Amino acid sequence: MTATAVGEGGAVPAFNRGFRLRHDPVRNAWVILAPERLFLLDEPAVEVLRLVDGARSVPEIVDTLAAKFNAPRETIAADTEAMLHDLVIKGAIRL
Repeated sequence: MTATAVGEGGAVPAFNRGFRLRHDPVRNAWVILAPERLFLLDEPAVEVLRLVDGARSVPEIVDTLAAKFNAPRETIAADTEAMLHDLVIKGAIRL
């Protein structure tokens, strides 16, 4: 699956079983926790992943972020789709 395919057809991302978005007070950072795994997240990733709820489609997430940050939709879409694609490959997200 390519990053472009992530945003096509209204794919609805959700965290896979065992993966959770959490704030880690020890690191004072947002992370994805999983059994024996941890993904440290930067602020743009946190903004995207807070919208991953198993109900919103990728285009809806992109539209929300583009409006929130008053940024070009194409730029937000490219970055969001690439990040979600990477997390699909790593097993954290399903579409």
